[in-house]
Amino acid sequence: AKMPAGVRRFDEYCADGGYRTLRALLDGDLGTEQVLQTLDDVALRGLGGAGFPTGRKWRIVSEQPGPRLMAVNGDEGEPGTFKDRLYLSQDPHRMIEGILIAAKVVEIGTCYIYMRDEYPEIIALLRGELDKVRAAGLAAHVEIQLRRGAGAYICGEETALIESLEGKKGQPRLKPPFPAGAGLYGCPTTVNNVETLTCLPFIVNEGAEAFKDFGPENNAGTHLVSLSGHVEKPGVYEVRMDVSLKQIIYDLGGGIRGGKALKGVIPGGASSPVLTAKEIDVEYSFDALGKAGTMMGSAAVMVFDEDTDVVK
Repeated sequence: AKMPAGVRRFDEYCADGGYRTLRALLDGDLGTEQVLQTLDDVALRGLGGAGFPTGRKWRIVSEQPGPRLMAVNGDEGEPGTFKDRLYLSQDPHRMIEGILIAAKVVEIGTCYIYMRDEYPEIIALLRGELDKVRAAGLAAHVEIQLRRGAGAYICGEETALIESLEGKKGQPRLKPPFPAGAGLYGCPTTVNNVETLTCLPFIVNEGAEAFKDFGPENNAGTHLVSLSGHVEKPGVYEVRMDVSLKQIIYDLGGGIRGGKALKGVIPGGASSPVLTAKEIDVEYSFDALGKAGTMMGSAAVMVFDEDTDVVK
């Protein structure tokens, strides 16, 4: 697999101040309750699509008897979503540090990174960088296993992902029980998306207020948008939670390609209801999109021009 160009590797990440939060945790200079309180203050919501508060999930799992496990959702099977791949190809250690912080705070025994098999260069990159982290003695408190997903869309759903990790057909389980109580191999399990974990080092380093400055109440922070379809400048954009869908399409994406009219937008991946051209002046956040009758999902924005056959 061809290695991505311009990736920030272990030595560069450490030189930029990376792993200082983790080291503080491991040395006892930073308490686990302090980290949980910061997450509660910031109300960080899961960026895999469901938007469940991360701190609350971690508290629930940490209160369960061990062994406790973790699954990292790097499957990214939602059509039009390519944000996690970009993050990992440029700055994999932010996610790795996020995993190691989570493992210490929740007292996780084993973490399984479930990575989309169509990303062979990312899998090779992660293998090499994880070895460097282990050699530096930063991962002694948790076993990290890198697993390849088998390319099923449904395995982005947390319980189907767990089934797949167990070597079974990737199909969702009936809930309850929820993974936080009985997940992987029947153990309490926290399932987190790549992007959620990538936010963690910044939040714990800089504090809740710094992160909350980037968005409206209960929708804190920035997030990545995968913009594709009939726009002049498709790509991955990091936006505040208070920008509008209209701004994403016209200011960042350069408008509809060829100067055509907009017909509609899928705002959050294939499972989110379509918005028409008249409905795009909406804040691109969990709550505002929910009120508009759709959802942010995996933040995959697919834009369609006037020539699109909607029925087809």
